[in-house]
Amino acid sequence: MEITTRTGDELTAADVYEIWRIRDVVFAVEQQCDEPDVDGVDLRPDCTHLWFAGDDGRIQSYLRTFVAGGVRKIGRVATLKEVRGQGLSGALLREVISRYGDEELRMGAQAYLENWYASFGFEVCGEPFVEAGIDHVPMRRPANR
Repeated sequence: MEITTRTGDELTAADVYEIWRIRDVVFAVEQQCDEPDVDGVDLRPDCTHLWFAGDDGRIQSYLRTFVAGGVRKIGRVATLKEVRGQGLSGALLREVISRYGDEELRMGAQAYLENWYASFGFEVCGEPFVEAGIDHVPMRRPANR
């Protein structure tokens, strides 16, 4: 499979539909998040969406990255349950690190994934918090030197 990458201003209506579909399945249905997903970031030109799609064109694994407050953030990491364990999210993270690793990267990671993100060089950088009804920890990956 090949990684598809598009900025917010390059997305087609079909792309937006697929992005919101996977995030709805993973976050709203599976994880029962209690906050809206649409936050005004997705269509910005500084928001880059990365994903793997199956042969049917449906997104199977996804994340986005954008700049907020001068810092690059990673978020909305989602993989469909039926394809987890195949390394798709890890490949997307490695792509983000390859593209943007010369700058600090930050995220609010779901707490149960702290060790997994640590394997990519992220470290906890603050106090745990609850977002969308789910325990999270702030994490950062220092810029490559």
